[in-house]
Amino acid sequence: MEGVESTRKPQLEKKGNGELSQPLQRTVRSAEIVYTRTRLVPTSLERLRERRIITAAEEGPLADAFKMLRTQVMLRMRENRWNLLAVTSPGSGEGKTVTTANLAMSLAMEVHQTVLLVDAHLRNPGIHTLFGLGKGPGLVDYLVDQKPIEDLLIHPGIPGLVILPAGRAVQNSSELLTSPQMLGLVNELKYRYSSRVVLFDLPPLLQTADALAFSPYVDAMLLVVQAGRTQTEEVERALHLLRGVPILGTVLNQGG
Repeated sequence: MEGVESTRKPQLEKKGNGELSQPLQRTVRSAEIVYTRTRLVPTSLERLRERRIITAAEEGPLADAFKMLRTQVMLRMRENRWNLLAVTSPGSGEGKTVTTANLAMSLAMEVHQTVLLVDAHLRNPGIHTLFGLGKGPGLVDYLVDQKPIEDLLIHPGIPGLVILPAGRAVQNSSELLTSPQMLGLVNELKYRYSSRVVLFDLPPLLQTADALAFSPYVDAMLLVVQAGRTQTEEVERALHLLRGVPILGTVLNQGG
C-alpha cells in the first residue's frame, strides 16, 4: 500500500491545455468486452475505512475534498468530451493509488455516473489490496495469456464502480502497456461506453517508463504530490516529461 496515511485535502493546483502528443490508435482492433459477466466480489466498508477510502456514508473534510476534486475533474472531462484519465505521481509513496481509489469512489457516487478503475501499476499493483479483493487474475492475464477481459472485471458491490485488477506483478510492464493488445483494450473502453469514466492507476512517473509510455493513449493525466515529501524539482521534471499531454491538475496530499 502506498504511503498516504495522512492524506487530507487534495487540491487542484496547476492546469495545462496541451494537445495529445499522439492520437489514440483507432486502427487498433478493439477488444470485445461482455460486461454482463462481471463478477461480484463485495468489499468490506470497514476495510475501506481502515485504508482511508471514502464511502457513500462518509462525511467530513476528506469526503468533501474529494467531492470538490470530482467536480473539477468532471467539469474538465465533460467540457472536452474525455473519458480516459490516468493518475500518476513523481515518486513512490506520495498517495497516488489511494487518491485514485478515492476519486473512483467519489465519481461512482454521482447519479448516473459509472466508473471503471484499472490497476495499470503492473510492477507493484495495489488496488486489489485497498478493496480487499485478494490476489487473482487481472490485466496481466489479459495481456499475456489472452484471458477474456469479461472474466477479469470485478464489481466490488459499490454501485457504479467496476474494477479491473492488475493480476500478478510483472517486470516488462512498459512493453505490456504499449502492446497492441493493450491499445485495443483502451480503444474499446473509450468508444464502446463513452459515458463511463475510466481511471488508470499508473506507476510513479520518474521511476519507470510506464506512465510516460502510456500517456499518449489517455485523454488526460492527474499528478499526485505529497506535501513535505515531493520535491519542487521532481514536480518540474514530471511536468516537463508530460509536456504535450493534457494535465487536469496536481493533487496535493496533506494540504492542511
